[in-house]
This record gives sequence, C-alpha cells and structure tokens, in this order.
Amino acid sequence: MKQLLFALILLAGIASCKNKAKDKSFDTDSYQKTKETLAEKEKNSPRSFLVVINHDRKNIIGQTVVKGSIANKATVCWYKDIQLHLSFFSKTGVKLDEAIETVYEQIPPGKSESFKIKYFAPKGTDSVAVSVVKATAEIVQP
Repeated sequence: MKQLLFALILLAGIASCKNKAKDKSFDTDSYQKTKETLAEKEKNSPRSFLVVINHDRKNIIGQTVVKGSIANKATVCWYKDIQLHLSFFSKTGVKLDEAIETVYEQIPPGKSESFKIKYFAPKGTDSVAVSVVKATAEIVQP
C-alpha cells in the first residue's frame, strides 16, 4: 500500500514538472496573440486612440486659425492622413457650420503632432470643436 502511494506521489510530481515547461511556452504564445489582437483593435478604431487638443483665434484678414495637436495613445499602430471634423459654434451654442480637414502627418505610437488650419468661419463664430473622423493605420514591425 505504501509503495502504491509513493508511486502515485512520484508520478504526480513528474507530471507537474512537465506542465511548468508548457506554461512558459503558453505565456509567449498568449502574449503574441494578445499583441496581435491589440494591433487589430488599434487599426480598426483610430478614433479611440487619437486625442485632439485645440484652440482658435482670428487673424488679421478675418480667418479663424485653429491650432492644436493630435496625440496617438496607441501602443502598436502608427496613424497618418487624419481627417478632422470642425464644428463652428456661436456664443449661445448654436452650430453655425461644419468642415472636414485632413492633416497629412504620420504619428508614431505614444507621440503627438501639431497642426494649424485656417478657415473662413461664418460670422458670429465664438468657438470651434475638433474631433477625429478617421485615419489610416499602419502596423510597423521593428
């Protein structure tokens, strides 16, 4: 009886050693799959990973100058040719006009790029809201 118990414990110990080797390779495979999944998520939804900060002013000839930066919060994807949606609002919050402008820059992961747009906004424009419409995503392998 003691020999049988000893054999079962020995067999369980050997079996557990083999599983540790499999766990290490499983972690690497799991990491690669997670990385690929993250890359696809970033590629398919650039609006979730691009953040726009902007401010506006009027210049001498009456154009509205919108300056700002676009930050890439993704970890794998580069974004380029970013389309921005500009909404022009009055002091009371009424939307006066809309426009689409494209920023032709490449933004690597974790970086930001500045932009400057000049636009003849409608009379009575008090503020401009800027949001990302779409962008072209690229996954650059090191």
